[in-house]
Order: sequence, then C-alpha cells, then structure tokens
Amino acid sequence: MRFKKIVVLKLLFFFALSLVLLHSLPAQTFDTMKKQVKVHTLSNGMKFIVLERHEAPVVSFHVYADVGSANEVAGITGISHILEHMAFKGTKIVGTKDYAAESKILDEVDALYDDIKREKAKPQPDAAKIKELEENFAALEKKAKEYVINNEYFDMMMKEGDQGVNAYTSNDATQYINSLPSNKVEFWMAMTSDRFLHPVFREFYKEKDVVMEERRLGLETQPMGKLLEDFYATAFKAHPYHHDVVGHMSDLQAITRKDVHDYFQKYYSPSNLTVGIVGDVNPEEAFRLAELYFNRIPSGPKPEPIRTIEPEQWGERHVTVEAKSQPILIVGYHHPDVRSKDTNALDALANIMGRGRSSRLYQVLVKDKKVAVNVVGINGFPGDKFPNLVAFYAMPSTGHTSAECLDLIEAEVEKIKQELVTPEELTKFKRGAVKSYINQMKANDNMAALLTYADVVQGDWTQLFDQIQEINAVTADDVKRVANAYLFKKNRTVGEIVPEKGS
Repeated sequence: MRFKKIVVLKLLFFFALSLVLLHSLPAQTFDTMKKQVKVHTLSNGMKFIVLERHEAPVVSFHVYADVGSANEVAGITGISHILEHMAFKGTKIVGTKDYAAESKILDEVDALYDDIKREKAKPQPDAAKIKELEENFAALEKKAKEYVINNEYFDMMMKEGDQGVNAYTSNDATQYINSLPSNKVEFWMAMTSDRFLHPVFREFYKEKDVVMEERRLGLETQPMGKLLEDFYATAFKAHPYHHDVVGHMSDLQAITRKDVHDYFQKYYSPSNLTVGIVGDVNPEEAFRLAELYFNRIPSGPKPEPIRTIEPEQWGERHVTVEAKSQPILIVGYHHPDVRSKDTNALDALANIMGRGRSSRLYQVLVKDKKVAVNVVGINGFPGDKFPNLVAFYAMPSTGHTSAECLDLIEAEVEKIKQELVTPEELTKFKRGAVKSYINQMKANDNMAALLTYADVVQGDWTQLFDQIQEINAVTADDVKRVANAYLFKKNRTVGEIVPEKGS
C-alpha cells in the first residue's frame, strides 16, 4: 500500500513538473529566437531582418513592400497588383536579347497606346483611324516580343533550386517570396537587387490583359466576387478599402506603363522595403552582401501615409446584389486597426462566434435551426493595417433566407454582449490561436513573413514575440467589452445576394 502511494506521488510530481516545463518552453524558445534575430538598415533606408536556423541547408527570403491596393487612388485602382505581375518580367539584363533595341520599341509602343487613348476619348472618335492605330500597335508589340526571353527570371531561379517563386498583393502590402539553398544567398541578392534597381516592364499590355481576365473570372462572373466588391464599396465610403485589390475594369484598361513606372518610383524606394531572411544563413555575411548589392539602389523618401480615415458610420448600410446564385449574407462591423488593444479580443470574438463546428453561430444556424449550410466569423476584413471590420458570413440552406440567418446572428450578438463567454470557449480560442502561431513560426518562409509584418505594420519586429502572451491575456470581460463597443446596428453593413429569378 505504501509502495503504491509513493508511485502515485512520483507520478503526480513528474506530471506537475512536465506542466511547468510545457508552460516555460515557449518563453524559453521565443527568448532564444528573439536573441538570434539580427537587424541591419542600409544608408538608403532598406531594412534587413535576419534569423539564422541551421536545421536544413535552405534559406527563405521575404520582401515586404509597404504598398497595397489601399495606397491607390481613383484612376489607378489595381495598379499594385499589376506591378506585382510586372516585377517578374525581368530587367535590363534578364529577360531580353538586346535591351537597347528593345527599349526603343517599348517607347514607341507606349506613344502609340497614348495616341489610341486620345482618339477614343474624343467626342467623335475616328473609327478608321483607331483601327489603323491598333493595327500598328499590334505590329509593334509583335516586334518587341522578338527581343523577349520568356520567363528567364523564373527559369534562372528554378535552376538554382527555387521551386516556390511567389508573390501576392493584398489591401495592405505587396510581398515577394523565394526559397533557395543556403549557398545561393549571393545569387538571390544579385537577382533581387537588379529587379529593384533596373526593372523593365516589358510585355506590359499583354500582362494587363491577363489581369483583366483575372477580374472577369474571379470577380465579374462569380456571385461572391460581385457581393464582396459592392460590400467593400458600401462599408467604406471614404477609406480606400472601398475598392477590391484587382481594381476597376476601366482603370485596368486605362493604366499605362508610365503609370506603373511612376508608382514603382514612389512606393518601391528602399525606405519602403523590408526584407526578412530566415534559415541557414550567417547574418553578418548577409548584411555584407546587402550593402554590396542593395545599397547601390538610390534612396528616396518614405511615401506619405494614407490621409483618409474612414469616418464614423451614421446608420446601418445595406447592399443587395442580384445574381444567379443561392442566397449569401455578410454582416460587418467597424473597429480600429490591428495595433488597437482590442485586436486580440476581437479575434476571440470572431472565433467563438463563427470559427469551426463548435462555434456559436454554427451550432445555432447550421446544426440546431438548420437555416444555413455554412457560417464563418472573420476579423481583420478586408485588411488590418487600417480600421477594418469583424464580419460574419452565412449561406442559407434550401428553403431558408438571409433574413432568417440575420435574425439568428443578431440574437447571438446580443447574447455575447450580455453574457460572458465560457472558460471552455476562451480556452478553445487560445489553444487554437497559439497552436496556429507556433506552427507558422516553424517554417522559414512563414517566419520571414511574420517578422516583416510585425516590423512594418505593428511598428517593431519584436512585437512578434509578444503575440502569444497577449493572446493568453484575453479575458471573458474583454470579449464582452468589445462586443458592446463595436457590434451595434448603427455600426454595421449588411450585404446579401438575392437570387435572380430562374436561378
């Protein structure tokens, strides 16, 4: 009997010890990682954040350009995304057989395009002249094509081991991603610095057609795409979150190669670029190479911040899209940007209300009442660098309506405003959020993205290592407080798809 008691006590001791170690491990790991991060800013303003990890002989590179669709103004919406496409078209030495000859033809193409635009803009355009100009334009483009080496940048990167060349544009940023063997760090420095020093926007008008097709296929022919575009425009009457990343079709048609060049000069100056490098790399060697290759790029002023702040909403807004689709509902509530003290509580709110099968809205709308086939909550919509939305999306089931879904969402919103969320709900959120965060930090490419995001958007890369502590600090009172602060009718926008007759 005494032996059993000793065994039980030992087991309890080791269990308690394991819990202590489990809770201290993240702090120890983060503290170690934080000390390993090295930062160097070039004299031209370009910042490099390096974290060495020697588990595998690979290095991930992440270039964060602090420019997204929110920086666009009327007339050039979609230009950030176009520029992302053009960034892979090469330079004065990559992607061309003879840049000197090619550049002359590209200038002629631009001049002819301007002539076509001017003629089409006249009160009484000359159709015959337009036809002639367009034929000459097509002939010049064909001639320029003769100097192009297709996809040379991609081919060179892949030949050296980069199988994941990628980039993406969001409302808040444009980001460029590479992953290479660790002995190719200088190769990346040479290739990437050349792209920012000597970009050539070749095949521009052809690539514009690609982007316009993306808009047609991804937005104009998709009911959800139509709803989101009109929802943004309704929810944000002043701030540039009101237009989609892909831009308006008329702007895409009118944007010129000069527009892209000027936009590049303004937003791709070194002071607006932050680089994250994570993997099997020596920080001091990386900084030496950065000085050698990137410091040759002329410095420029940091672009002026966006001036417009979305004003207070004076009443509920509603937008309806008619489409050949089943009904879809979106409800969004305004709140401050990601730097707000309320961000983590809002994340918890969105999670508890609408993330996963155990969420409140799923349990009520899908499982119990069966008025919806799916429901989701999301925070930071459509971006989070500026004041944005916490939103709830529902797809009514057959025989049910968006109005039914909205009534039930409203009822659940009132509950979370009146009653504290349960400890189990809060624990589920925290465990999921922390697990997701740690999983992201394991991968070099994701870690590079997290470091650059924290530095640019949150103001300091060290903020990255405070996130888990801040997530764990969220209380039930915090969730109730933010629900009451932001989830009220006057502060919301409701968007819905109404099926067209016969759909």
